[in-house]
Amino acid sequence: VVLFFASSIVTMAVPPSSTNVDQIVKDIFSKEFKTSGSMNMDTNRVTGTQENQYKWPQHGLTFTEKWTTENTVGAGVCVEDKITKGLKLSFDTMFSPNTGKKRNILKTAYEREYLNAGLDVDLDFAGPTLHGAAVDGYICWLGGCQMTYDSAKSKMTQGNISLGYKTENTQIHTNIEDGKGFFGSIYQKVNDKLETAMNMAWRHDSDTTSFGIAAKYQLYSSASISAKVNNSSLLGLGYTQSLRPGIKLTLSALLDGKNINAGGHKLGLGLEMET
Repeated sequence: VVLFFASSIVTMAVPPSSTNVDQIVKDIFSKEFKTSGSMNMDTNRVTGTQENQYKWPQHGLTFTEKWTTENTVGAGVCVEDKITKGLKLSFDTMFSPNTGKKRNILKTAYEREYLNAGLDVDLDFAGPTLHGAAVDGYICWLGGCQMTYDSAKSKMTQGNISLGYKTENTQIHTNIEDGKGFFGSIYQKVNDKLETAMNMAWRHDSDTTSFGIAAKYQLYSSASISAKVNNSSLLGLGYTQSLRPGIKLTLSALLDGKNINAGGHKLGLGLEMET
């Protein structure tokens, strides 16, 4: 893993992780359309997940349990800021009784003023797979890399390089993935009510290009609407309403503009509860 270090005059707070560098753009495109359950109208198949967390703050411990309608169960434990400040260690396990398939992941993350680095180990019986990443911040600039090494195949299977620029109201992010594709995104907070975003991608191995635009508008303190459209004529619409503290309702739709009169459109209903 290549780590990008800056000098001691860095003023940026802890940078985001490599998977969250453009998270605010992902939220505008995706978060308003995400639910914890779904139903396929063509097959009448319903899927969903249930996750619970139990925290023991005086010891820095968090226990997690997860269940899905695909009959997959999972559990995890996380300890934070106990060995040293900024270090987070966690272990997650997933098990499917139907197939007997198991997955165990050991995760480490380290955060400090100008560095956010992590190393995850997927404990596969054929040989562990290592996922490493690091993001460094200097003033308003972000630079980082991400890699995956498959010990069973004795080769690197993924290598990404990212560069970003972040201010209070603007974010720009670019990423080169495995030397085969270029990805970029722009976020702009126009005012206290309106946020906009754009993303684009080009892959030279398949010579394909894609792009999309999205916006989120805060109607009032407890409700917002959002919309997105891409070059494949997919139109997404969403409405989010906070019913009361800790309870949020989301309605969403994804329409295929090329086949308005045909099937394939998606509707979503999400209810998010926090206690």
